[in-house]
Formats: sequence, structure tokens, C-alpha cells
Amino acid sequence: MAKKRTRKKTASHSKFRASWRGPIRFGLVSFDVQAINAQAKEQSDIHFHLLHAPDHQRIHYAKVCPKHGEVSNDEIVAGYEYAKGRYVEMEKDELDELRTKEERSLTVDAFVEPDQIDPIYFDGRMYYLVPATSAASEPYALLAAAMERDKRWGVGQVVFSGKEQLAVVRVVEGVMTMAMLNYEAEIRKPSEIKRDFEKSRPNTRNMKLAKEMISKWSIKDFDLGKYKDRYRQKVKAAIQAKKKGVEQAIPDDDEPESDVINLMDALRQSVSKTKAVGRGRRKVSHSRTSKIQHTKRRRTA
Repeated sequence: MAKKRTRKKTASHSKFRASWRGPIRFGLVSFDVQAINAQAKEQSDIHFHLLHAPDHQRIHYAKVCPKHGEVSNDEIVAGYEYAKGRYVEMEKDELDELRTKEERSLTVDAFVEPDQIDPIYFDGRMYYLVPATSAASEPYALLAAAMERDKRWGVGQVVFSGKEQLAVVRVVEGVMTMAMLNYEAEIRKPSEIKRDFEKSRPNTRNMKLAKEMISKWSIKDFDLGKYKDRYRQKVKAAIQAKKKGVEQAIPDDDEPESDVINLMDALRQSVSKTKAVGRGRRKVSHSRTSKIQHTKRRRTA
């Protein structure tokens, strides 16, 4: 008698397409997750197509066999060239079968403090990890809460996009994220770069001014959301203007070229600039306070 297959209840994330799905393992704890790309490039990128200038037709890229011409995707297989013009062909299913259960998982084998991983190792790919089944919700919430409370990141490996990759799992506002890392061997050492330039030793006065400038420019409640893609906005405006047949005015460069000055003068000017901004804020604050106090006196009189 054939066994009846039971399907796992999957969590609904139909709005977002999963880039990867598999178990995440923390020691003996394992549950299914799916990775959703954290980067919403469709909201920020402006895509230009390549056109044929004489007739303005879009350029297409075809997959061509030199013997038979254009071919469809279902006729294409992966081939490893072991000698000139000679290949070993591998089907996708064959490659998938080579992976063990562990390699199909995102296996976290160490927890570290965030400052133990330098940002230079991040390769730019970020994904949200969400429970892939209803049964995964409880262990997911437990591990996420514990990692967030203890301020720990998990480090492990996963086979992703056809190769084994190093990844860090961290929690952002209650949601697990997976960031891909470069292996240490893939990153140039600072010592290699330092060889190409002469490193001077800063004197005490310059160091004092530099520290003062950093202190004055330091922000406690930093908001990354205030940074906008200004160039993209200009490109969008230029596209709209061309669409309407209106000539787009070229913006003036609002940052005049400054004369070359020595380091001490540059630091002094930077520090005095921050002091002036601070005084301006204090004046505004003082005038508002005076106005409020004056209003209160009038009401009580």
C-alpha cells in the first residue's frame, strides 16, 4: 500500500519571490526558511535599453550555436571544458544530487560579536530570512529573539547560486537576515595596499584638530533615511522633460572649486564651520524659547 504523502504547510510570502529555500541549522535545531532579496532595486534603478540608432529598435541578445544558429534555453546544458573544444556536460539535477543534506542547508556553526566581522568582507548581497513553513515560526521567533537580545551574529556556510558561500545571519528589527561574505582569501590585505603609498605620521596639533572636527560632526541619532539619490531624481526629471519635448536646464554646480589650502587651515575651517552651525541652532532655539516665555507672560498678565 502506497504511503500517503503529507505536505508541509508553507508560510505565505507570495508578494516576494524567494531566491533560495532550505533548512537553517543552529546545532541540533533546524527549521525551513526562504531567502528574500532585501534590495528593492526596482524602486531605485533607472534602466536604459540599448537601441539601434538609425531606426531606434531595441537591441536583443541571442544565444547562438555556430553550427545551428539561435537556440532555445531547453537545448542548453552546462559544460566544463577539460581540453580545447572538449567538454564534460552536467545537468542541473546531477549537480544538485552531489549536495549533501548539510550543503542544502544554511549551517550556522559559530556566534560572534558584530565587531568581529569587518564590513570589508560583505559582498553586497543581502536577504531576509523568513519561516518557510508554519512549523518553523516558533523556533524562528525564539532564535531571532535570543540573537537580538545577546547582540550576536551567526556565521556559517550555504550552497547558493551553485557554489558554497560564506554567510552571516543577523537580526534586524526582529527579522533574520542573511548577508553574503567574501572569504578571507578573496580580500586584498591592507598591507598590500599600504606598500603603494607613503604613510606619514600625524603631528599632535593636527591630530587634536582632526579629533575636534570628528567630535563636532558626530551625530547620536543618525538617520540613514535622510540620504536620497539626488542624481536619480535629476535623471528622472531629464527623461520627463525630453518626453514632453522641453529642454532640460543644466544645473549649476553649487559647489565652487576651492583653492588648495594646507591641512591645518582645512581642519580649522572644518571645525569653525561646525561651530557656526551649532551657534545658529542655538540662536534659533533661544529665539523660540524667548517667544514662548513672552507668550506665557502675556497670558498670565
